[in-house]
Amino acid sequence: MDILPDMNLRHLQAVSAAGRLGSISKAAQVMNLSQPAITQAIAKLEAQLGHQLLDRQPGGVQPTRAGNLIAERADRALGYIARGGQSVRRAARLPPLPHIERRITYGHLRTLTTVDQAGSFALASGLTGLSEPALHRSARDLEQLLGLLLLTRQGRTVQPTLAATVLLRFARLAFAELRAGLDELAALREEGAGQVTIGTLPMAQSILVPRALSRFSRTYPTARIGIVEGPYSDLLAGLRSGQVDLLIGALRDPAPAKDIMQEALFTDDPVIVGRTGHPLATSEDLDFTRLLDFPWIVATAAAPARHLWEAMFAEKGLAAPSRHIETNSLVISRGMMLEDDWLTLMSRDQFVFERRAELLVEIGRATETPHRKLGLTVRTDWRPTQLQSAFVDMFRGITNEWNSGKPMDGKPFRYA
Repeated sequence: MDILPDMNLRHLQAVSAAGRLGSISKAAQVMNLSQPAITQAIAKLEAQLGHQLLDRQPGGVQPTRAGNLIAERADRALGYIARGGQSVRRAARLPPLPHIERRITYGHLRTLTTVDQAGSFALASGLTGLSEPALHRSARDLEQLLGLLLLTRQGRTVQPTLAATVLLRFARLAFAELRAGLDELAALREEGAGQVTIGTLPMAQSILVPRALSRFSRTYPTARIGIVEGPYSDLLAGLRSGQVDLLIGALRDPAPAKDIMQEALFTDDPVIVGRTGHPLATSEDLDFTRLLDFPWIVATAAAPARHLWEAMFAEKGLAAPSRHIETNSLVISRGMMLEDDWLTLMSRDQFVFERRAELLVEIGRATETPHRKLGLTVRTDWRPTQLQSAFVDMFRGITNEWNSGKPMDGKPFRYA
């Protein structure tokens, strides 16, 4: 987890309030602070960010473009903090705290997220540069504020309580908003500045994602692009907490959570794959019963590919082969197939390079109609930056080319 610069949430609130109300004095009244304190807070934030955020006029103040951008992100971040704080108190049957987002500080949330990431106060101290006693004080202050235990020691590690787990998700969403705001300010100075963090699932990794990344990098050479791989459950958790911006790959039916949105962009026609020279590789008319004679590599139980594999045999009135291993790793799958007569289901683009090298071959189609939908998964309340929106639009364009077979850059999608 990258650490944001130390940001004062009260200063962000001051900019938002002053811009919304058009007056420093009105912002001071709303925030219960003196007018000089509000003026000083805004000046400090402008110096820290390197942008003028408010345009001072005789009749009041008006937010600049930079001011509007950071104020919107600050409001969204503070909204997540308020939701998180009130949620954990409500779950504990404690009364709500008025303006809880004004009481929880950036330091509180930094301590909680970093200790959770590191697993100890000692390691968190190394990540933040703060002393262990300072981190302990910050954690205790947050626990006293919320009236809840958040961190417990288990052996040599520190673990979050259930309440802390809930609060952590909202804290990370708040950090994601602040990070997006900083990216938007950077883009005012340098077009294409900012970051896109993409979670990738196996079905789209060989052709579509690399082509989109290559084209995107040519268009936005200063953009920072992060690729995260892992089990779907981990990527989904990262998406829902704002650590991943979007997922690309197989969609779930039904959607696994109410706070995500899936967009189908193309369908997948999986095929049966084995090594070149496999006993079934020369069969012109595949006898499905012969598939039972060979070992299989299958996806784990929760993956759509696993359901498809089971349905493939059920459609023929056959029980799925008992001799199989479970893995979602393409590297392991390829290695095992090259070693012996293992079979698996793959999209054609997943083994395109091995096919060109005459290492793996298509043995037969799994089904006559595509069963898997692939595309984008995002949070329902995601507010992408301009750069993130540009990547989504570009990926949609790539998939349109894939579906039409007419790539705009002149590079054909070839399996053979």
